[in-house]
Amino acid sequence: MGFMDKVKAQAEVGLAKASEAGKAGKDKLDAVQAKRNAEDLLRQLGAAAYADHEGRSTDQTTADAARIVGELEEYEAEHGPLAP
Repeated sequence: MGFMDKVKAQAEVGLAKASEAGKAGKDKLDAVQAKRNAEDLLRQLGAAAYADHEGRSTDQTTADAARIVGELEEYEAEHGPLAP
């Protein structure tokens, strides 16, 4: 194997490692963004529950709560249960 072949092989290995690291970083970022979205949904659901508790809920509040619960169920199906 010539010198250029060795350089090319090492470059391919380095490129593969960089690609794997990039994918791992993207996966981590996606997980963090999904968790933040779920936390925001929980906050919205809490606000809807509080409005209901105080007698200030509307038909829209009830519809929003049902939508939020559905989105949280989708999150848990994909990422596992939310931590308490």
